[in-house]
Amino acid sequence: MRTFRTVSRVLMTFCMLLGVIGYLPAQEGQRTQQAKPYLPEVGQPGKDVIWVPTPQALVDKMLDMAKVTPQDYVIDLGSGDGRTVIAAAKRGAHALGIEYNPDMVDLSRVNATNEGVSDRATFMKADLFETDFSKATVITMFLLPKINMQLRPKLLEMRPGTRVVSNSFNLGDWEPDETATVFWGCDSYCAALLWIVPAKVEGRWRIGEGELALTQHFQKLSGTLTTNGKHMPISAGKMIGDQITFRAGGTVYTGRLSNNMIEGTVTTNSNRVSWSAMRAGN
Repeated sequence: MRTFRTVSRVLMTFCMLLGVIGYLPAQEGQRTQQAKPYLPEVGQPGKDVIWVPTPQALVDKMLDMAKVTPQDYVIDLGSGDGRTVIAAAKRGAHALGIEYNPDMVDLSRVNATNEGVSDRATFMKADLFETDFSKATVITMFLLPKINMQLRPKLLEMRPGTRVVSNSFNLGDWEPDETATVFWGCDSYCAALLWIVPAKVEGRWRIGEGELALTQHFQKLSGTLTTNGKHMPISAGKMIGDQITFRAGGTVYTGRLSNNMIEGTVTTNSNRVSWSAMRAGN
């Protein structure tokens, strides 16, 4: 009996030791795994593009060009690690990042918290092509030309005056309103391109007894002004958001579109008078 008890104690002690030995490394490994942060790699594949972070100097330039203020709502398409959203939030704007990679979304939230802007910088895991971003006043993006072109119809339907800024890649034959290149703090992909969504003014407009006929190609305008029996081609015609400007017969016309009315001023030499036009048809 004594021998049996001794053997039992030895077996119990041995089992307990095995349990401890087996338990400790598992717990230690689990703690190591939990503590390991997600670290994205430059060039890693994504749903639509590979991830290449925008240099901070260019992020700042893009937001400068868009004239971001605390009154803006900035949406970054393909927000990656969240740096553009965070930079916009630091300027007082509310900003949203749309990102398909859930690990990037989690990382962005951590980064926003660490930078003290989590109240203004938010992130969502979503597909760019299935997300409504129409309420933004500023769109930022670093996508491929093919993706830009797929998004272009939605961008053109946004509220006139919305600012769209892209890192390096264009929007086809929709020419940018402004371009800039960063030479310091940026080694690659250092160009910023800005577009301002133009209002749609193509068609015929009544000006008193005359008519303004406009043809529109994105923000650029051409056409003729007919007044007092004279047909004058317009030049330097442009829409910047809802603001129109053009020249006709040596006179500069500027105005603002609201609903189906344009109201503004006509400048000839040093004289300035008011003018208005009402939409007459397509």
